[in-house]
Amino acid sequence: MSRRIEQLTADIERGVRDVLSKGLNDPRVSGLITVTSVRVLPDMSRAFIDISVLPEEKQELTLHGIASAGSWIRREVGEIVRARTLPQFVFRLDTRMKKEAAIIRELEKVRALKPAQ
Repeated sequence: MSRRIEQLTADIERGVRDVLSKGLNDPRVSGLITVTSVRVLPDMSRAFIDISVLPEEKQELTLHGIASAGSWIRREVGEIVRARTLPQFVFRLDTRMKKEAAIIRELEKVRALKPAQ
């Protein structure tokens, strides 16, 4: 990955976090929203932004609200980030942390069932 893309990726991640922390004026967007990763394509046409939403019941509706506000978020990030052009933002739901937590819970159950030696 080139230095330019790395810098743009870091700037976009910081900008999206700032914009989301200020909140959106959309009732669908609620809960704890975390930007888990940003990946910019080498041709800088798209930026894939993975987000995690808690509680789990609100994640689909929140993702839909954020995706609908994607052009507004991009414009706000454009005012923060110094770049001639910004890639299109594609928001995706990141469920890795939830899967990892479920695996850890299952391992704890197995460990609790194991007889002491």
